[in-house]
This record gives sequence, structure tokens and C-alpha cells, in this order.
Amino acid sequence: MAEGFSRSSGEAPEYKLVPLRGFNLISGIHSPEVVDQVQNFEIQDSDVFVITYPKSGTIWLQQILSLIEVKGDVTATNNQLNSERVPWIELLDSRKQFVSAPSPRIRVSHLPYKFMPLGLKQKKGKVIYVARNPKDVLVSYFHFHKYANMLETPKDFDTFFEKFMEGNVFGNCWFEHVKSWCSHKDEMNFLYITYEEMIKDLRAVVERIASFLERNLTSQQLNDVIEHSTFKNMKNNPQANYQQIPVILLNHQLGTFLRKGTVGDWKNYFTVAQNERFDKVYQQKMKEVPLSFIWDMNDLITP
Repeated sequence: MAEGFSRSSGEAPEYKLVPLRGFNLISGIHSPEVVDQVQNFEIQDSDVFVITYPKSGTIWLQQILSLIEVKGDVTATNNQLNSERVPWIELLDSRKQFVSAPSPRIRVSHLPYKFMPLGLKQKKGKVIYVARNPKDVLVSYFHFHKYANMLETPKDFDTFFEKFMEGNVFGNCWFEHVKSWCSHKDEMNFLYITYEEMIKDLRAVVERIASFLERNLTSQQLNDVIEHSTFKNMKNNPQANYQQIPVILLNHQLGTFLRKGTVGDWKNYFTVAQNERFDKVYQQKMKEVPLSFIWDMNDLITP
């Protein structure tokens, strides 16, 4: 989605959702041809894929991973957007970039499991799945639809709530996205983290990621990664906050890409009826998912 764009400008195309094998892509941004080829990408052991449903901390992981690679030296990242340092695998020209990129190739994606490289099933490469409480995802996505010109502007929150519950958005159904990856976790070198864990203890999560990637950082280097990955510092960082993305993609007059970065904002939007309905659907959809991947809808932190 918008996170994957460069700073190039031009005439605004007509963006619309385009289904590909049951998954909505965005015309003019994603390439159905590339997505269909992703399964056949040859995977190296050093490849890393960060997988998220939209609005679940993708930019945050782009920032953390790029800083881990340069051992916390933020000056080494000043001249590139997060999306240029850790690109998207489903974008128009991503196949050529992926094939020619030097190791380690670190990529992000919103794609469900069924589209991803078959080599991952052979324990090649590594996958980091980042999930966020779906109620907060819904609220964040609602605001993003108003800010992002490539997405339909919602009539109101109630209308968007229905679209999200129906999976009639880019990314489709949150429940199915999480299930599609977590049900196959044992096939891959797989690390599962949550947005809430990152809010609660960013240091612990960064340490887990560095260990998973087998990157050795000194205490000072680790401190530097954490310092430059806080929400406050990222919001003030044009490369991390995507302030240089052209207005044909993001309407900067309506806000910033990084909005609040909080936990529990859904309580300011959901009606009692919406909350009860959401909880019921959650329990139905997630009943076959291991408890380690389940949110306590009250505490908002995974067990």
C-alpha cells in the first residue's frame, strides 16, 4: 500500500481494489503479475520477510530492521525512506529489485500465506509476523483511509466498520490473514510479535528480533536502535513518517502517516453493540488458533 512508495510524482491514477485469487490488491500500486510470481522467487537463507496486516506496525519494523542492519547508526539511514530500505514485495517493479538485491534481502508484505515463496516451507529465509489488536487496527485503518488518496474515503466510521468486518478492504479479512500465517508457523523459521508487546517493552522485542536474525549488537548499538525506533522519534523523522511521499498518494494536509501509536484507541470509537459484535466474531473466527496468538480483548496484551 502507500508505505511502499518512492518519492516520484506524476498524474494520479484511478485507484481501485482489484481481486486476485480472493485477495484485494490496489490497481496502479500492486502488480497482480508480480504477486502471482512471488511463490516462485528463489529464497536464500539470509532472506527476511516481515508480514503484517495493514496498520499493524509495519513501518515500525522497517525502522527497527534497517537500524539493526547498520548497528544503530541512524546517519546511515538518513537518505532513504523506510520503504526504500525495506521494500515491499508486491509492488509493481519489486521482482526485478528482489532478484538483483544483495544479501541480506529484507522485505515487508501484507500478502496472505498462500502467495508467499514456496522456499519458506523448506525453512529457507526467516519470517517475522507482526500482529496488532484488530480493534485498534480497524480504527487506525479508518483514519488511514481518509489520509491516503489511493484508498476510498469512508463515509463515516460505521460504514468503514462494516467494510472491515466483511473484509472488503485492501488486506481483506484480518482474522483470515492472521490465521493463514499462524497455522503454518511450524513450516517456517517464524517469529511472532505483537504491536502491544512493542508498546509495553520495546527493548525486549528488539532483543528478540536481533537474536532471531542472529545479529550481534553491543549494548550501545542496541540502545541506539531502540532510541531511534521510538514512536516520538519516528514521527519527527521524515523518512520514517513518509512526509516526502507525493500528495497524489498521501494527503499531508489531513495528518501524518504515524498518527497516535497507542493501545486501546478503539474504545473512543466502538459502540457497545459494535464491541459485542466484534468480540463474538473474534471468538468464532479464532477458535482454532493457538492461545499464544489470541488477544485478551480487555487487557489488549497477548498472554
